[in-house]
Amino acid sequence: MANATKTKNKKPSWIRRVGAKFKEVFSELKRVTWPTFPTVLKTTGVVLVIVFLFLAVVTGVDAFLGWLLSLIS
Repeated sequence: MANATKTKNKKPSWIRRVGAKFKEVFSELKRVTWPTFPTVLKTTGVVLVIVFLFLAVVTGVDAFLGWLLSLIS
């Protein structure tokens, strides 16, 4: 009787679990609504503009703090 419960509760091998996970991922990827190329270009442009704005602000603050530090020392 103990043998029957061991085989009943046994998990599938890790290879089968990985295969099932890949199958599930590909199934989900088929349902994704992918953006069009112009949308990707537009959002990439927005991200780049924001990154360069933050770069300018951080560089300006760094230069200002460096200037203040040079006045102190």
